Amino acid sequence: MAKSWTGWFEIAVADFDRAKKFYETIFNMEIHTIDLGALKMGIFPHGKEGAGASICWGAWYKPSPHGTVVYLNAEPDLLEVQNKIEGAGGKIVQPKKQISPEHGFMALFEDTEGNRLALHSDA
Repeated sequence: MAKSWTGWFEIAVADFDRAKKFYETIFNMEIHTIDLGALKMGIFPHGKEGAGASICWGAWYKPSPHGTVVYLNAEPDLLEVQNKIEGAGGKIVQPKKQISPEHGFMALFEDTEGNRLALHSDA
C-alpha cells in the first residue's frame, strides 16, 4: 500500500474570521474554531482516514503567496469550487487545466489572506 504523504496541514491567516468565511463559502462546509488566545485554529471537517487541515492565526503564522503549495481536494469537479473563489474575495491565479490524463486537473488561487493554494480533481 502506498504511503499518504499528507497527514495534516495548516494554512496561515492574518484575519481569522475573513479566512474562515472564505473557506466555508468556497467549500460549502463549516469550520470548527478552537481559540487558545495566542493561537486560533479553524479545523476543516475530516474523518479518521486521510489528511486533516486547519486555518491558523498567531504570531508565528505569516500568509504568503511564495511558500509551499497545498492542493485541496475539490472533487468531483474543481470548477464548482473555482467558480466561488473570486466572489468570496480570493483571486484565480491559474484557471483549471489538465495536469495529464492520469493525474487529473488543477487550478491555482490566492485566498483572502494572500496564500497561494491549489485545487485538484480527477475531472
